[in-house]
Amino acid sequence: MEEKNIDRADELIEQARIRREKLQKLVGEGNNPYEKTKYEVTARSKEIKADFSRWEGREVSVAGRMMSRRIMGKASFSHLRDGEGDIQIYVTRQDVGEDVYLSYKKDYDLGDIVGVRGTVFKTQTGEVSIHATHLEMLTKALLPLPEKYNGLTNPDLKYRLRHTDLVMNEDVRETFARRSRILREIRAYLDGHGFMEVETPVLLTLEIGADARPFKTHHNALDIDMYLRIETELYLKRLIVGGFERVYEVGRIFRNEGMDSSHNPEFTTIEMYQAYVDFAYMMDFIEGLYRTVAEKVCGTLRIPYQGQIIDLSHWERLTMTEAVKKYAGVDFAAIGSDEEARAAAAQHGVELEKGKDSKGHILAAFFDAFVEDKLIQPTFIYDYPVEISPLAKRKPSDPSMTERFEYFINGMEMGNAFSELNDPIDQRTRMEEQAAKKRAQGANAQVDEDFLNALELGMPPTGGLGMGVDRFVMLLTDSASIRDVLLFPTMKPKK
Repeated sequence: MEEKNIDRADELIEQARIRREKLQKLVGEGNNPYEKTKYEVTARSKEIKADFSRWEGREVSVAGRMMSRRIMGKASFSHLRDGEGDIQIYVTRQDVGEDVYLSYKKDYDLGDIVGVRGTVFKTQTGEVSIHATHLEMLTKALLPLPEKYNGLTNPDLKYRLRHTDLVMNEDVRETFARRSRILREIRAYLDGHGFMEVETPVLLTLEIGADARPFKTHHNALDIDMYLRIETELYLKRLIVGGFERVYEVGRIFRNEGMDSSHNPEFTTIEMYQAYVDFAYMMDFIEGLYRTVAEKVCGTLRIPYQGQIIDLSHWERLTMTEAVKKYAGVDFAAIGSDEEARAAAAQHGVELEKGKDSKGHILAAFFDAFVEDKLIQPTFIYDYPVEISPLAKRKPSDPSMTERFEYFINGMEMGNAFSELNDPIDQRTRMEEQAAKKRAQGANAQVDEDFLNALELGMPPTGGLGMGVDRFVMLLTDSASIRDVLLFPTMKPKK
């Protein structure tokens, strides 16, 4: 295998050398393709093929990357790939001229970007094509495309060479076209419900006490350390204080943590906040959003995902306590103390993190160990322990719990929502406790005094929700890894 790879590398080097020689020849003849600044395109492959009767016999001008070529003496065929698909071109010596035809045969390579003007027709086999009357090279590709039949299949190379991946794989281009449409439909849903899109800072002057670990940088002019944001929540809530009653942000988030099939150091969320509603309202709201976007993008609520059907028309709702009882057989409603909870953890082999051995923490640990991966169909889990919900309002009937939910699909958390805590005194206590725990671990965590100051001015009762855009796109594109739905996922550099 190693010898085969070496042979392939030598072949690629030789191909690159030959292409550079062809470029030098073209430049010497006064045909430098890189000097082209524009090319008039009057039609695209998709529209021509979709409505042939309209285009038949008409002269069109198209441009794209040459993906195939069949030389047949005085006439040849190629396929051009533009931004919408492929279309065949028919090139003859008689129609483009002897010099151009000879250059097409000798100087053109697969991957070159070509402009073609000609007449639309159908071949004897019924393929919609363009009979070329004018042909010119717009860009010379100095590197060859991957082999036609093997393509670009190595996952590491696909992510590193996304530009090549997009050229070679139509399904990859479709994934990102669908991602764009998903975002467009989410925005349309939110805008249609009276929300206003806003932008908040990415660079922050302090490390907050939240569990996520931030990326740290330095601002030279101010000579201060700064941190890339790990959420957009605190700024958006300030806007609620300021009088905007419905706001959302499509935000790039950065967390200096591990990587796997559902985690990337930078990712996209949408956080939304609405005054005068609670977490139960947000539950209905996100269910409606998922259904609407799925219908518009996929045309169905039964979504095929990794060999199974996810039914977005039905969402189960369980408290965290109910879910643990259902899947782990342990009833935390009957556990009265931290000691009893620790005994249950020991009995069931649930490992506890240092400093996280209260009943609430242990309930969450049971959920992680026994429940989360069982939640395949859409499920809301609500009533979270206050220990793990520092920004959520306490449940009036049980102050040890909060009005918080997360929702899960295919064993993966997709979003998180609260009845937002608007008591500045309670919020300060929880933030100070969280920051102290994080400082004990060596972080430079601080309390966001500006946010607490905003709460003291008064924030109305508010429902808030954050959803992971990348994971939603994974679901609606049947993608197994978050890297499949990020154009340029984070990769360790190669030497």
